[in-house]
Parts: sequence; C-alpha cells; structure tokens
Amino acid sequence: MPKKIRNVILCGVLTLTASLARGTSDQRAGFVDLRRIQPIQGDTASGSQKAQVCAACHGADGAPTAPIFPRLSGQRPNYLYHRLVAFHTADPKSPYYSASPMTPLAAALNDRDMRNLAAYFAAQAPKAAPAGAPEPDTAHGAADATSRGQQIFMTGDPSLGIPPCQGCHGPDANGSRVKSGQYIAYPSLRGQSGPFLVSRLKNFRDGLPNNTSTSLVMGGVARNLDDDSIASLAAWLSSLSPEPSF
Repeated sequence: MPKKIRNVILCGVLTLTASLARGTSDQRAGFVDLRRIQPIQGDTASGSQKAQVCAACHGADGAPTAPIFPRLSGQRPNYLYHRLVAFHTADPKSPYYSASPMTPLAAALNDRDMRNLAAYFAAQAPKAAPAGAPEPDTAHGAADATSRGQQIFMTGDPSLGIPPCQGCHGPDANGSRVKSGQYIAYPSLRGQSGPFLVSRLKNFRDGLPNNTSTSLVMGGVARNLDDDSIASLAAWLSSLSPEPSF
C-alpha cells in the first residue's frame, strides 16, 4: 500500500481514537459509536405507515423526488437505521444537522419507528434516483470522468492519498460484503444521484457530519478528494443501475 494512502487511513483511525477517548463530551453532543453494532430487525408493514411522511422528498417507495435527496429503496437497513439515529440524537446546534429538515422529523421518532422505517425502505425494489445536472470535472472530459471515477473507486489515487472506496463500500459499490460490526452500516452507493453524492462527499471533506465513528473515518478520507475527483466518483456511481443490497 502506498505510504500516502497508509497515512490517510492512519489519520482517520487516530481521529476516531482521539474522539472516542474524549468519551462523555462527544456522547453529550450525540456521538454514536458504530464499531460494534448488531443487525437490526423491523416490521415493514408498520414502516410503510410511518413512511407516508417521507414521501414528499424520498417517494412513497424510497425513489427520491429530486436528485439532491438520497435513494432509500433497496438501501442497506442498518445504514438507514443508523442514519435516522444520527439525526435523532444530533446536537441541535450542529452546523450540519441544524440545517437539515430531517433533524426535526427524526426527533419525533422512537427507536421502534426507526427500525421499522429502515426495514420498510430496505425491502423496496431499488430504483435509480433522478439524474440531475452532472457536476463538471474540469480536468477530464465527460466520458473520461466516469472512467476516472471507477478507477478511484476501485484502486484509489496514490498521488492524492485517496484509498480505494471499494474497501468499505464493496467492489460492486453495493456495500461491504462483511456482515458484521460497522460494515453492515456502510451504504450502497450505486444508483445514487450525482448531486446527492457530490453534496455528501463535499460535506465529509469539510468534516460534516462528525457525530459517528464512521463519519470521522470518512472525513479523513474525503479531505484528500478535490472537486474533480468528487465529480468523477459521482458520475460513475450515478451511472450504475441500483441493485438490492442484501
């Protein structure tokens, strides 16, 4: 493994370790440690009823109504559940969560609601998100940008210190094949819209959000992604057909 990439991974691990060592201060701010989580169970019928309020943005079946919203249909249930938990427990003064309409909605949910919603959306047939306008990759043409996005995802870019994304998100971009611990909460990325992916990666690059162990690691990785690399990754991932993640 190239030294620069090793340093990026080490930086993420050290950031996570330091944050966890602070203990109670991070927990008061809604910090969630995802390293030893267990698979969740939920009732899809109850989740279907709760999902009615989600339809305006995410569609009744998890197919988003606009490209800036994530695809929930066919997404990994543990990822969906822990994202809801993150919104539910977030510090209301957080620059990331205070600006999101999801935060007050999730605050009204109890743990059973969140499990049922995650089970319901995960069980829906995955449908591609609206494409939206592509983010320009100024260093490459449109076709080359997609190819470069695949290259970054599969092998990383040692010159920029970018590790391969498939290590956590799977070689098919459909989530890790490891079925235990933190890996079950790593999302499927294929078939998500370009604008959503660009927004999410840029937020991670800016250190937002930072209230889970996974987001701290992702922030350490994303800080080496320039705009062109982000655009290329989004172009390739959004070009893939979504598939059931479990």
